[in-house]
This record gives sequence, structure tokens and C-alpha cells, in this order.
Amino acid sequence: MLVLLDQTRLPAEEVELVCTDAPALVEAIRSLAVRGAPLLGIAGAYGVALAAVRGFDVEEAAAALEGARPTAVNLSVGVRRARAAHRAALAATGEPRQAAEAALAAARALHQEDAEASARMAEHGLALLDELLPGGGHRILTHCNTGSLVSGGEGTAFAVALAAHRAGRLRRLWVDETRPLLQGARLTAYEAARSGMAYTLLTDNAAGSLFAAGEVDAVLIGADRIAADGSVANKVGSYPLAVLARYHHVPFIVVAPVTTVDPDTPDGASIEVEQRPGHEVTEVTAPQVPVTGIGGGTPVAPLGTQAYNPAFDVTPPELVTAIVTEEGVVSPVTAEILAQVCARPAPGDDRLTA
Repeated sequence: MLVLLDQTRLPAEEVELVCTDAPALVEAIRSLAVRGAPLLGIAGAYGVALAAVRGFDVEEAAAALEGARPTAVNLSVGVRRARAAHRAALAATGEPRQAAEAALAAARALHQEDAEASARMAEHGLALLDELLPGGGHRILTHCNTGSLVSGGEGTAFAVALAAHRAGRLRRLWVDETRPLLQGARLTAYEAARSGMAYTLLTDNAAGSLFAAGEVDAVLIGADRIAADGSVANKVGSYPLAVLARYHHVPFIVVAPVTTVDPDTPDGASIEVEQRPGHEVTEVTAPQVPVTGIGGGTPVAPLGTQAYNPAFDVTPPELVTAIVTEEGVVSPVTAEILAQVCARPAPGDDRLTA
């Protein structure tokens, strides 16, 4: 079985969700009980191993897991890695048990690699912040959730902010609430509080006034898929922040492992953006809210209201100051530099430039 922290119950309750088969994990992924690009890759790999250990059809389970959420490429990466290990071991030994052990070993290896990648991204990201913003006292704006809840380690963008906090160089973490599911309010604020960080929660549409007041030194976000040209798909609301950052001459920095870079997706227009159910917009759902609406929440719009609810938006590379990976920093963001950084560790300094 696979035991997960049910993120839909945070911050009110810390509840474990037990998945005993791949269909249960698929539902956990679709319901956002488990979420975040790197963690989806890890969960997908463990899901393949779970199917193999339980003696279920591994190919069928892998296909279902891979299709659970279309935008986050890490999910496919994790599933395919564990499936490849299972196939290879089965072909070599003909023993289902050994093949299951190989899939599980692949999942565990991915889990460990992600934790190590998180630490290196934090190191590279902090060095970049100190280079762009000498003197410390960083005021960082972040969107959605990018901490340990999305990673095998301490996260992606949040890990950089946490490194700045530990180094005494974080003055304030500005946390977008991240509508409609409030990952910033429910999850990032939860992680910031547990880490003892100075943080302030704001409504998404208040970000512009912060920029105008000169209260933001840098924007740090994660990514669910990065196209070969450097286009970044992240939680909806990220693109408007990139536009604001460019207008106000504020660095807009994306932090993501190389597994999030998809060389088979040529550009932003080729990224499939997941469309979520409309009730997530027309209702408010929380553990303490009575179950009254179609989706189990309290209605905040008239019955029958149509809702536009993309889970992600796409930021073009020209609006991205830098992409921080565990292998180095991509700046400026071009297809050529992105391919170089993701192909091998950067020699010497952690920056490859044009």
C-alpha cells in the first residue's frame, strides 16, 4: 500500500490517505490529495510498483496513472521510469516478483534523486538571489505551493525561499492565496508557519498593488511542465505575475528539476492545459464547510453559473528571468541554454550563458 498525506484536508487536519491499488492512487491524484509536479512523478512511480507488487496489470495501471493529470510532465516521467524497470526485469528474468522489486527500486531511486535535486536547487537559487539582489533582505512573492508537500525534499521555489530564511536574508515571503483551490493559503502558509518564516498572505488580485508599492524584490514559482523553448506551465495566475514583474523590473524566477523540462514539447502552444471542474470556482470547499453543493462545497455563485477553470497558464520564455534547476541556472532563457543545462551538469560555475 502507498500512504499519502491528504493535502485536501490541510491545514485543518493532517490525515493519512491509504492507497491499496493504482485506481485509488489515480483518484488521489485527480482530487489533488497528492499534487505538485515532482511529487506526482514520485507517486506515479510508486503506483506502478504497487500494481506490480499486488499482481495487477502493470501496463494498464501505468496508462491510467499517466493520464490522471495531463499537464504535469513529471507524472509521466515517474510512471515510465518504473514501468521501464519492470519491463526490463521481467524480460530478463521472467519472474514477476523480481520485476516488481525492480519497479519499486526505480521509484525509491527517483524519490531519493528528487530530494537531492531539491537541495541543489535551493543552493543555486539562493546564489542567484544574492547575485541579483545584493545585500539580502529579500522580499519574495510566490504563487501556489512548492515546498516539501510537492517534493521528496524541501521543494522547489519554496526551498529557495527557505534557504534565504535560514541564511538570514529573507525579509518577507508574500504568499498568493492561489484561487480557486487556495494552495497558497492552505499549503504554502502552512509550510511557512511551520518553518518560522516571516510571511504574509494576500489575495491574488492584490499582487499588483504590492508591485506598484515597490514591495516585491523577486517572484519565485515552480513549474508543472517546461517546454523545449523555455515556456513555463504553472498554476493559473503565474503568467499575470510574470507580466507584472516585467513591467516593474522585478526578477521572475522559475525553480524546477530537469525532469520538469519536456524536450518533446516544442513550445508553450503545445502544452495541454488541464481544465478543472467548474464547481471548484462556483463553490467554496473546506473540511469545516457544510456539504451542500454539487461538488460538496458551499455555493458562491447562482445555480447554473458557467465557470472557466484552467488549472494552469503558460508564461513565455521572454518573461522569465531565469530557470533554476539542480544542474544549474538557465539565464537568459533560450532553447539552446536550457538544453545544455538539462543535458549535463554545468562545469565550474552553475551558470551557462549565451
